Amino acid sequence: MMRPVSLLSAVVLLLTGIDATSIGLHGGRPRDIILDDAKGPLQNIVTWDEHSLFVHGERVVIFSGEVHPFRLPVPSLYLDVFHKIKALGFNTVSFYVDWALLEGKPGRFRADGIFSLEPFFEAATKAGIYLLARPGPYINAEVSGGGFPGWLQRVKGKLRTDAPDYLHATDNYVAHIASIIAKAQITNGGPVILYQPENEYSGAAEGVLFPNKPYMQYVIDQARNAGIIVPLINNDAFPGGTGAPGTGLGSVDIYGHDGYPLGFDCAHPSAWPDNGLPTTWRQDHLNISPSTPFSLVEFQGGAFDPFGGWGFEQCSALVNHEFERVFYKNNMAAGVTIFNIYMTFGGTNWGNLGHPGGYTSYDYGASIREDRRIDREKYSELKLQGQFLKVSPGYITATPENATQGVYSDSQNIVITPLLAKESGDFFVVRHANYSSTDTASYTVKLPTSAGDLTIPQLGGSLTLTGRDSKIHVTDYPVGKFTLLYSTAEIFTWNEFAEKTVLVLYGGAQELHEFAVKNPFGSSKTAKAKKIEGSNVTIHTTSNLTVVLQWTASSARQVVQLGSLVIYMVDRNSAYNYWVPTLPGSGKQSAYGSSLMNPDSVIINGGYLIRSVAIKGNALSVQADFNVTTPLEIIGIPKGISKLAVNGKELGYSVSELGDWIAHPAIEIPHVQVPELTKLKWYKVDSLPEIRSNYDDSRWPLANLRTSNNTYAPLKTPVSLYGSDYGFHAGTLLFRGRFTARTARQQLFLSTQGGSAFASSVWLNDRFIGSFTGFDAASAANSSYTLDRLVRGRRYILTVVVDSTGLDENWTTGDDSMKAPRGILDYALTSSSGANVSISWKLTGNLGGEDYRDVFRGPLNEGGLFFERQGFHLPSPPLSDFTHGPSSSSSSSSPLDGIAHAGIAFYAAKLPLHLPAQEYDIPLSFVFDNATAAAPYRALLYVNGFQYGKYVSNIGPQTEFPVPEGILDYNGDNWIGVALWALESRGAKVPGLALKSKSPILTGRERVEVVKGPHFKKRHGAY
Repeated sequence: MMRPVSLLSAVVLLLTGIDATSIGLHGGRPRDIILDDAKGPLQNIVTWDEHSLFVHGERVVIFSGEVHPFRLPVPSLYLDVFHKIKALGFNTVSFYVDWALLEGKPGRFRADGIFSLEPFFEAATKAGIYLLARPGPYINAEVSGGGFPGWLQRVKGKLRTDAPDYLHATDNYVAHIASIIAKAQITNGGPVILYQPENEYSGAAEGVLFPNKPYMQYVIDQARNAGIIVPLINNDAFPGGTGAPGTGLGSVDIYGHDGYPLGFDCAHPSAWPDNGLPTTWRQDHLNISPSTPFSLVEFQGGAFDPFGGWGFEQCSALVNHEFERVFYKNNMAAGVTIFNIYMTFGGTNWGNLGHPGGYTSYDYGASIREDRRIDREKYSELKLQGQFLKVSPGYITATPENATQGVYSDSQNIVITPLLAKESGDFFVVRHANYSSTDTASYTVKLPTSAGDLTIPQLGGSLTLTGRDSKIHVTDYPVGKFTLLYSTAEIFTWNEFAEKTVLVLYGGAQELHEFAVKNPFGSSKTAKAKKIEGSNVTIHTTSNLTVVLQWTASSARQVVQLGSLVIYMVDRNSAYNYWVPTLPGSGKQSAYGSSLMNPDSVIINGGYLIRSVAIKGNALSVQADFNVTTPLEIIGIPKGISKLAVNGKELGYSVSELGDWIAHPAIEIPHVQVPELTKLKWYKVDSLPEIRSNYDDSRWPLANLRTSNNTYAPLKTPVSLYGSDYGFHAGTLLFRGRFTARTARQQLFLSTQGGSAFASSVWLNDRFIGSFTGFDAASAANSSYTLDRLVRGRRYILTVVVDSTGLDENWTTGDDSMKAPRGILDYALTSSSGANVSISWKLTGNLGGEDYRDVFRGPLNEGGLFFERQGFHLPSPPLSDFTHGPSSSSSSSSPLDGIAHAGIAFYAAKLPLHLPAQEYDIPLSFVFDNATAAAPYRALLYVNGFQYGKYVSNIGPQTEFPVPEGILDYNGDNWIGVALWALESRGAKVPGLALKSKSPILTGRERVEVVKGPHFKKRHGAY
């Protein structure tokens, strides 16, 4: 497929007009390069064939987890997440980049501070994780605008097409971000091995050329021109073939697609739809791109949840450990070798970065929770699969065959799909014929082996498939110098140590399993199997010296030794407690180990998380987390090692009969006391001074645009009242409209739009007129209000507050839904005689608009409310501008007392924390009481200047808002703010607000650095 290019060949290319810098001849020094016949110069470190990627010449399965660094704005926590993903057995992380956060103003790209990608790249390298870069320009990702900055609403051309103004708008961003990523490519010693231009450019199209190959080629050329030389992979929304290699302009190197077979119905987590299991994808792949690896660039790892949804715990129950067993192993049955789970860690939609279809949390029901805990069973199940693939290189080149019934088993209740690898062993994926069945199926199998076709179990009994489960049986599976003739128990891991080979098998509780080892004693007829632990194993030696072992999985571990092969047999729940940390290799990227597929490692039983291991002198150094008192069993001690250190402290140990070390770390889990928020000294400021008679709006932008470039919604009003036309793209918008009354009673029609679950409120001077309080599906609303008690000829001011829940995504090419405006779409003010009354308007959003003031926290973190424009949400606000009084007084300043009328108030308080954070990981959350009988209100939660929560009392579902250490200073003073928007005339209060702690985890992670954003400073020109 590719051929090397010599220096002489490169010179020839120069003479024929090809730019030498584009093929790696920088500074006159040749680099290793290869020439793809179809697409020009690339490199030879990451290559591929029809089976898999090669990295440094070694075949590798890419098992990857999706992580978005912008959803965790604490760079010192990146390594923590990478450790947890590496512990799964994964070797890669896929990440998006959100254009809207980096180019808040056209032409001004900023990727520094919390938006810098370099710390993410450094943490990946330190953990030994490769990266798949997915910077867009369009990403979808449930972020505002699908990653498009709001100012694209002013571009006339169709988005995601070859419209010149749209293409030009992407140039600055892609040139910068691709250049940053290019420096982190593996060719430069970095972790990036794959690059994806665009995203899901295939989902749907409306009224435009599709697929628009010149557009996709433009995006590809942008990346290549910025220095991207690793392979390009795409992510088709379904296996439709868009952009597949060999399809001309706009085609990539490696074809991939995504899949969300259960959809996003978190309301019914146990409902698996009929025919929901993908069974044609292997053939689709062979039809579309047979010369590239079967790649699932996004596969369901959870679900998003909208406002008014059911919460992420139900999304986690929808896509749970059973889903992983059935669906992920079904993907393996199809031969997937590039496999990315979306999401593996979701994070948080802090600072207005989410789209209208989701709330502040982006937990996603993922294996790693929003607060980085790993206590969902799906995390442990994923680890079993990740570690199995890491030690099963034969899987990579095995040929998937068709699913069968009645071929490898007489049972019609099960389906078996073979992957035949011949010399390196075969794999048989077993599932229910009705994939969603919760029944128990008993069966036997007849499998082809090097000893002939064998009916298994050979020693009697039957195998069991309980409920929603799937298993991988193997035959002629190599385990170092040994060979498993077959195993019905699943393989967690194996490793060849200096004096023994260790194999760990597991099965579901009380399941009968059988495996056979080919002639483990060589030619010896006298050697016998030795039972080290347990007695629940039946052992039989056949005439050809194959040893057959049968056992029933239970919490009582069974250990048998066959010569130098030691086999640990555990039930699945016990297997969850095992870890296989990688020993560092040599060189600059030592964390990747000595081999991608089966690096040197030890096996450790115990602990909440084993982060990493290393050899330091004659000591084995283990970095680990603990949530309960537990022993550690370390299997496979490297030669020459005599000491053990856990989290930097030397630890004594005993040696078991097997030579394993048994240690008992001293584990103390403290009871954490956090301050009661009700007892803090709260300060209050009115955040709707705009309705006062003496309010001065002379600095407000005048709504004076009589035309709009917004092609999604042509103007219905004399001047545009679309926020993005004036540079306001996030958070709350405010409008002030002046008119002269013609009659004592007038009628106001108002059409507002803010995205799903938005709200709006209207005041006439200081008199509250009414609100649209919102509901989950409402992205726009038409409201009518009666304005009475007017005085003919008198001037009045309307104040309209419109919430925004983010900009719509742009998944369908051509519909330009991202351009759906936020603000006032239409209005009419009519007198009682039916005459139209003119209104002159001003509007505002965040102070400065695209010249946003808080560069550190980015362009989306602030909206247009008074306290935000002033910067009162930042640490150390000017308390002299606030009021304070005890909660029992009439001048109360606590959000728990609230306000007695419709309006908006902002409350600030200093929150001191003194927590043992250096040794413990302590997840903290702010929790709002959900009092359904209370008056409807909206609340914004600010923590040290970062918006970390939007609570919608009458819609929900989110009431708990995790805030990570690093945003919170665990040993210092913090400033928290709560904005309360009372939507009805009776006012509103926060019924309850508390800071809550989850159980601390004794941790071996690195120290978390506090993200120190700017404190309050009086803002020039604030109004």
